Amino acid sequence: MPAASKRPLNILISGGAGFIGSHLADLLLARGDVVTVIDDLSTGRRDNLPERHERLRFIEADLADTLRILGPGEKFDQIYHLAAAVGVQLVMEDPVHTIETNVDGTSAVLHFARSRTRPDCPHGIPTLVASTSEVYGKGVKVPFAEDDDVVYGPTTKARWSYAYSKAIDEHLVLAYHHQHKFPGVVARFFNTVGPRQIGTYGMVIPRFVESAMAGRDIEVYGDGKQSRCFCHVSDVANILPKLVETPACHGRVFNVGTDQSISIIDLANLVIKVTGSKSKVRARAYDDVYPQGFEDLRERRPDLSRIAAAVGFRPTIPLEQTIRDTMVTLKQQASNDAASGAAGDAGGGSGRS
Repeated sequence: MPAASKRPLNILISGGAGFIGSHLADLLLARGDVVTVIDDLSTGRRDNLPERHERLRFIEADLADTLRILGPGEKFDQIYHLAAAVGVQLVMEDPVHTIETNVDGTSAVLHFARSRTRPDCPHGIPTLVASTSEVYGKGVKVPFAEDDDVVYGPTTKARWSYAYSKAIDEHLVLAYHHQHKFPGVVARFFNTVGPRQIGTYGMVIPRFVESAMAGRDIEVYGDGKQSRCFCHVSDVANILPKLVETPACHGRVFNVGTDQSISIIDLANLVIKVTGSKSKVRARAYDDVYPQGFEDLRERRPDLSRIAAAVGFRPTIPLEQTIRDTMVTLKQQASNDAASGAAGDAGGGSGRS
């Protein structure tokens, strides 16, 4: 909690039932804050959050609709806007949803946050907006620094719709700060991984771990030599309040992640080693996975000098531990889903049409 604070903070998290959002909610509840989560559960899970907690309020609803009806008595000290369309597979399959969710949601949050002024927040509620390393597009140099130029593919390739939409989100935050002194900050996430992440939307580590646990071949797209940097979600969640609570961070963009790279094929082999699996690694062409076409980057690595200087951020959790944590939670999730299915069958049906 900020040193100057004498009371629990009242905090709003959009997308708080999702992967990163739920870990942030846990952190804020643990330090004594009051947390309101708005999530439509399109990609989040209700069981990512405590079932009952006296300082947690969960609202399952559309974000923009909810913000429009929240009364003047709803006074928040901080807002974390983490709701977004996520995952390569979802972006490729539903680009309309991707663009509208990202841009419309961020616009609604910023309008709401700026409208709720008070003497201690004359320019609006301090707000963090989540962005993505996809904003770097094809990348003009490595490592990626926040003020680098960007190069995107053509608008005829749906793969780039996510990058364009999140770049607009960033422009909105920075424009609000420039025009209205709004206390907004952008967290540009690189690959964030760990417990509660699922492979349904193309997330690579849970997809690899699920395959390894089942003894299936681990599919590596392309030649597997493309490299990425994978940061544990706890490292990421822990730094977000500091970005919001540091006035010098307002009106700025920060890379958030680790700068330790690994190739995807080496990652697959590491997953096999950590899980003790007998799975094999199998290459699969991008065109087979994404017939509508897909452009990938050979390397994606952040420059962390800005966030290190501003708030002293350095990730600490090794990749091997991240894989183990992911394995444990995937096993627990499978057990919970099986128990839920059995209860549904005993009650006369699973509820699926």
